[in-house]
Amino acid sequence: MGLFGGKKKEPGWMSLSLSEEGLCVAHSRPGPHGKQQVTVCGMVQANAANPASMAKAGRDMHMNRYRCTTLLGLDEYQMLVVEAPNVPPDELKTAMRWRIKDMLDYHIDDATIDVLDIPPDKNGPARSHSMYAVSARNDVIEKKVALFDEAKVPLEVIDIPEMAQRNIANLLEQPGRGVALLSFDERGGLLTVTFGGELYLARHVDVSWRDLAEAGAEMQQNYFDRITLELQRSIDHLERQFQFISISQIWLAPLPNAEALRQYLASNLYLSVEMLDLSDFFDFSRVPALESPENQVRFFLPLGATLRHEAKAL
Repeated sequence: MGLFGGKKKEPGWMSLSLSEEGLCVAHSRPGPHGKQQVTVCGMVQANAANPASMAKAGRDMHMNRYRCTTLLGLDEYQMLVVEAPNVPPDELKTAMRWRIKDMLDYHIDDATIDVLDIPPDKNGPARSHSMYAVSARNDVIEKKVALFDEAKVPLEVIDIPEMAQRNIANLLEQPGRGVALLSFDERGGLLTVTFGGELYLARHVDVSWRDLAEAGAEMQQNYFDRITLELQRSIDHLERQFQFISISQIWLAPLPNAEALRQYLASNLYLSVEMLDLSDFFDFSRVPALESPENQVRFFLPLGATLRHEAKAL
């Protein structure tokens, strides 16, 4: 199984993510009115220590009818930006392994890797360009695969949060414009910049949505400053490295009581900051609880994973 992918099954993807709460299950498919129809989204009582509970969840929800994907945790992989090797496509991953072998804190033979292209300016001069190398320890991948195999859940893809967020950013994209999207979950913040459906920049912010929700006034100010500084640095880096990408605003993903952060960012950045409402792109009529920002923040990345498209061959 590659890090990113691949009987006719139900359209769309079912996203499965384990957390302390249980197994997060989300599924969406193209709807009749242009929105993505969410058919399932919620927490199921299951955990990695009890494969029988996973198997029961799989049977109860008929997961064998779906194409299933799961996301790696932030501590389970590394994303490295490296110069793209000048080799034929069928030799790319081998060449990339040699390129990153001294950048890992474990032996390259213990790594599962995949690559994501960072396309250069198609109107610029021909020159070398960069790629993302995504690396995870073999034992991390093997344990995840074994867990779902033992539960008889047909896992087809192991993905990463950056790509799930990229999928949602694609819904916001306008011709000739890049999309900057900032989200928060219980592990921290994630800023992505996409252009033409491709991921160009990904930065993590060490502030979770619970940090923001539970902070007093002084600590909240500290968090806001930290987030603003990371955004400033990231946008400055983007403008230096990818001058052909134009960004006029930052989208802020669903977040409880998000208006204070939105206003602070808007007053301290030269870009406008807009709130994202997933209801503009997803039909939640079957799961009305997702109309609330509290639930949208919990299921933001799992819903993004359900929008997965097959990765381009490199």
